[in-house]
Amino acid sequence: MTTRTTTHPGLATTTPTASAVPVEVETILLSAVSGELRFRVRTGALTEGEHPDGVARDLAGLSRRGPDVLLHSTSWRFQNTGIVLTYVALPDPHPKADQSTPVEPLPVVSQEDPLAPTPAIVRLVDVAVHACRHLAFLRHTDPLVAARADELPDLWRHISRFSPAVAGLLSPPSSRQPPPASH
Repeated sequence: MTTRTTTHPGLATTTPTASAVPVEVETILLSAVSGELRFRVRTGALTEGEHPDGVARDLAGLSRRGPDVLLHSTSWRFQNTGIVLTYVALPDPHPKADQSTPVEPLPVVSQEDPLAPTPAIVRLVDVAVHACRHLAFLRHTDPLVAARADELPDLWRHISRFSPAVAGLLSPPSSRQPPPASH
């Protein structure tokens, strides 16, 4: 593995370089088909000189710009021997019920060990649920996402069923306590 030395006043460390780790771009495509939220996944390797946004956009087949199109980076994880960068794209330009999977609000995937936050198993549906929670949060905090949501009310009606969450949700939605009432 290639290493580099980083010098900081009073601190010298050796760390692996990013080029030694393979990177895969994963794009979750969301659609509303037959009255339910569905997803499918497209993946591709990130090669030298490519930007992951461009790879995700190509994987999603989002060549047009419009008021309803959205591509957003939602997460990353270490898987097997490399890094997976996850994007969510909507609307799916080619939604088909027989080629997609339903997305239902599921419990947050977590790990019991406080020093090993990565769950032993991360299913694609868990990644899709995380992306929907992230979008539900952004709908209330990001003007661009809010504007996109207004253009696709049926799709966003489904996404809005997810508890809004930022990356690194600290507790499952069912265990959150409401803030104390103020007087």
